[in-house]
Amino acid sequence: MVRDARRCRAPHHEGLRPHPEEARSAVSKDEAAELENVLGRYSYMPHKTFVWLCLLPLAVVTTAFFLLPMARLVVTGAEGPQGLAGYLAILTEPRYRATLINTVLLATATTIVTLAVATVAGMFLQRHRFPGRAVLVAMLTFPLAFPGVVVGFLIILLAGRQGLIGDLTNRAFGEKLVFAYSIYGLFLGYLYFSIPRVILTIMAAVQKLDVGLEEAARSLGASPWAVQRDVVLPALAPAFVASGAIAFATAMGAFGTAFTLATNIDVLPMLIYTEFTLAANFATSAALSVGLGVIAWAILALARSFSGGTVAAAG
Repeated sequence: MVRDARRCRAPHHEGLRPHPEEARSAVSKDEAAELENVLGRYSYMPHKTFVWLCLLPLAVVTTAFFLLPMARLVVTGAEGPQGLAGYLAILTEPRYRATLINTVLLATATTIVTLAVATVAGMFLQRHRFPGRAVLVAMLTFPLAFPGVVVGFLIILLAGRQGLIGDLTNRAFGEKLVFAYSIYGLFLGYLYFSIPRVILTIMAAVQKLDVGLEEAARSLGASPWAVQRDVVLPALAPAFVASGAIAFATAMGAFGTAFTLATNIDVLPMLIYTEFTLAANFATSAALSVGLGVIAWAILALARSFSGGTVAAAG
């Protein structure tokens, strides 16, 4: 009888225990219900509110680090004795006008030579494989990490009074060739940090070219120069515009190299520094800064419209 009672109680106790599958199912149902409740709370949030919450960090950063400083800079430029006419002094004052022209011409020359050298070098490096190519391409990134002061120091070591070029010309001709402290030294320094950036951009653009178009042009009897002129260069035009705009804007605002070389020619960044630190002319330095920013912004905006919005990628 005891055994029978145990047999009768055993199924009764086993029936009180939930099956493992049923237990997991119950837990999963509870979790699903809780998740639905959480999602239901946010489902009532309007779509526009969600978008504004996502844009809030961008708006805060843009306002704090761009809009407010630029607004303050514009206001400071009009606080001088001339008021808003201080902005016109950039074009009417002989010294400021000459500095602006020199800066624009130097940046333009840097951009043209950079595009010419970088196009040839970039196309060669992208389409040819040779020992040491990977090392050479990696070395092109070094100048991108150097500040302007280091670039200026390298130019002094190359073409300064105790530089390599001076020693070689002194041994060969009995006279040192020193140009590190002239506009030519500044031009060489600008090329040093502009060419690698443009080369990398051109290499990326050449990699995306359709080789079949070039082969089709050759099959139709086009000469190698005609293929480059009519097929390759037009296809690379957006990359030229984008990288050229970046090179121009960088040359316009480069300060460290000009400061290190202390050239006899004035450029806008050095003039802004002089007016701000030596003359304590805050209004003029602010007006010059706004003028420099407007020129660089206009060039980048034009390049972006012509290149189909790829200027940012060139940097």
